[in-house]
Order: sequence, then C-alpha cells, then structure tokens
Amino acid sequence: MKDSAINDDRIQRALDGLLSPEEHDALKADVIRDAELRAAYVDQMWLHSTLRAERETLVELLGEAPVAEDKVVRRWPVAIWAAAAAACLTLAASVWTFGKGTIFRHPVATLVQADNCKWAGSDLPTAVNSKLGIGKLALVEGIATLKFQSGAMVTMEAPTTLEILTAMHCRLIEGTLTAEVPEPAHGFTIDTPDIKVVDLGTKFGVTASSTGNSQVRVFEGEVEIGGLPDGKMKRLTEGKGLHVGSATPALGQEPTRGQQVQEAGGWTAIPTSFGRGKDACARRGDRGAPLGSQALIIVKHSDIEAGRDNERRAVISFDVSQVATAKVLEAQIVLDPEPSGFGFATLVPDESRFAVYGLTDEALDAWDEKEVRWASLPGCSDKGPNPNQVRKLAEFWIPRGGSGGPLTVRSEALAEFIHQDTDGLVSFLIVRETGETDSNGLAHGFSSKEHPTARPPTLRLK
Repeated sequence: MKDSAINDDRIQRALDGLLSPEEHDALKADVIRDAELRAAYVDQMWLHSTLRAERETLVELLGEAPVAEDKVVRRWPVAIWAAAAAACLTLAASVWTFGKGTIFRHPVATLVQADNCKWAGSDLPTAVNSKLGIGKLALVEGIATLKFQSGAMVTMEAPTTLEILTAMHCRLIEGTLTAEVPEPAHGFTIDTPDIKVVDLGTKFGVTASSTGNSQVRVFEGEVEIGGLPDGKMKRLTEGKGLHVGSATPALGQEPTRGQQVQEAGGWTAIPTSFGRGKDACARRGDRGAPLGSQALIIVKHSDIEAGRDNERRAVISFDVSQVATAKVLEAQIVLDPEPSGFGFATLVPDESRFAVYGLTDEALDAWDEKEVRWASLPGCSDKGPNPNQVRKLAEFWIPRGGSGGPLTVRSEALAEFIHQDTDGLVSFLIVRETGETDSNGLAHGFSSKEHPTARPPTLRLK
C-alpha cells in the first residue's frame, strides 16, 4: 500500500509538471517496466486530461463560478479533486458533447489480457488493465481480451478493429472475435457491416471480412441474428453457423493481369497474375463450385474427425518462362495473409506450422484453376502430399493471432528447385501441418490474384 501511495504521488506530480528531470526519467523507466504502474498512469492521465478539458462544466456542476482561462490553478486542492471526480461519475451516467465535439463517457470495459499484441490506429488506451470507454481499438497482431462491465468477455483476434459503444454493445468493423456472455449480460450485441448478433446466453464467434463476409458460429447456447437481407430474424443454436456475403468476384469480371517486375538489388518479382500464373485452393468434401476464382486461397488442417471436411490445401504456379532459371541464386515466395472469415484463432495451437512443396512432376503444372477440386489437387492424395510427385522445400510459422505483414518463405532448396525447371512454369503446394483443438479452428487465408486490393502470391528471384 505504501508503494502504491508513493507511485500515485509521483504520477500526480508528473501530470502537474512538478518532477525534476531525474525524477521524470526514473518514473518513465518504472512505467515501462511495471504493467500495474503503467495501467495506473494511464487511468490517472485519462482522469487528469478529462478534468482539465471540461473544467468549466465541472466547476459549474460543483456550484462554483467558472474560472477564467488565465486564472486556472495548475494543481487543485484535494477536496476539489475529490468533488470533481464525483462530478465525473455523475456526468458519466449519460453522454455529454462539449464545445469541441468531444464525447465523454465513463469506462464500460477493461482490457484484461493482451498476448503478443501490436496496436495501430486505436483511440483508446491499449495497456493491460486499462479502463475503456467509447472508442475504437485496432489490433494489428496478437490476441486481446476485454471484460465489459456487463460481464461479457470478448476476445479480439488480430487483425481486428472493434468499436466499443456501451457495456452491452460493440461494433466489429473488421476482423474476428469470440464472446462468452454470462446470464446477467444476456442481450449483449455485436454489429458487423452485414448483420447484428444478439446473445441469448452463449459462447460464440463472429467475423467480418475485408472481402465482404460475415460469419457467426455458436459454440454453446443460442444467438439471434438480425439485419439479414430478407429482413427476418434468425436463431442459431449450439454447433450451428451462418455465413453472409461472398468473396467471389462477379461473374465475367476478369482480374487485371499483373506484370513481372524488376526490383532493386537484382530481384525479379513474378506474381501469380503474370502470364500463365494461377492460384487456387480445394476443400475436402467440396460440394460447390471449384475455388479457383476466390479472392483468397485458404489453408486448414484438422486432426479431429468433426473438422476433416473443412480441411483445405492450396496450389500456386508462377510463369518463369522469361527468367534464366539456371542462373537463379536466391528464391523467395511472398504470401500476404488476409482474414479468411472462417474459424477462430483461439481454437488452434499457439503457433501453426506450414509447409511448401514443389511439384517435381512437371506434367502436373497443367492443372486448371477453374476445375481443380480436392480429388484432383496436383501432388496430393486424400491423406496428404504425394512423395512421388512433390518435394518439401520450406516451412513457415504463423503465431496465434499474428499475421502482420507479408510472409516471406525462403530456403536453398527453393532456389535449387527453380534451377531444375524445364517448362517455364513452377508450381507449389501449400499445406498446414499443425492441427487444431476444435473443428471451429481458424482457416488461414492468403490473398490470391483475384483479391481486389492485396498482393497476390509472388515469386522473387535473384
């Protein structure tokens, strides 16, 4: 308790500009090192800035005359601070809009956990144990859990942007989250650009994709879905899901063909959209149209019988006919991760391992992305890659909740594989080797040449 009081005094003196340079540097170092002190500093800074910004309104609420701008006292007496804090709680019962358009509301949630998190573009504090009011959180990497004052627990999986509205309501702008809602918080609501999900006592997951997909999956209990195209409400029970929207480009809308690009340092970049390049994925048990014209190529592996029909593998081919492949010194494959809108990262292990195989049988380079299915995926049997037709060239890993920027896959074996090409087309199989703990585990997505904004799979040669 004594240390806590000392730290509170240090923070207050820092906010009032009363610390010496040496004391300020010492506090800065302690705040960086100590998560509990960091959270206390954020809370006091929030209160301090709010009180100063709204001092005239608070003073009026306290029954005092407004203080002129040039007469403001830098440090209020303790009694005034206490009264002002009480006034804050009174004001927080509703939303107030002040002269500069600032919205002031009391905290409605707390950031209780953050694993390997990176944030960008948030207008709310992102330190663990921070109190959160109305505003936006933008998680770039990692997994973060919020506890709302209603009791609802919401876990964000990067990349996700979430807007907090009240203790019972939030808006998923883009990304993936899971929610566990106890009985006192029944009615907790999550909006996406497509739908409105209302909890009826449950555990569930929601995604909102950049390519126009929203998905809901109920793990336990029941939810009610509104905002559907037919205007009707729909109820989902345990084990049920709903997918709204489509990532498929409009029929007859051909993607723009990419170009082979000469980069600095002697590198040549060849996307799957160049020449005879192509990319696709296939799903076990596929019953619909082939997946060669989707905005994403999706990869998933499950050791659980209930999830085996959702297993997916991807194949990509690059046109290297204009490259002297025998002179290649280094080779890289660049993949751009994108939210797939399918499954949840919290239901896969901490890190997922992927493998890249080269198709050694060049007859398989003729695969057709408009026709490829699970049974005809080149270099594969139902059980996995066929060792007589492929060779493992590289591995890469994606941490749970971590996608970040583009992934670069490199190895000496990759360059050696390029050397052996004789038909001007090199093809690769991408599989996930790590399984999952639940059939609703995440399906990892990568942008294809049909994606409207992201980079397609790219082969870089030097």
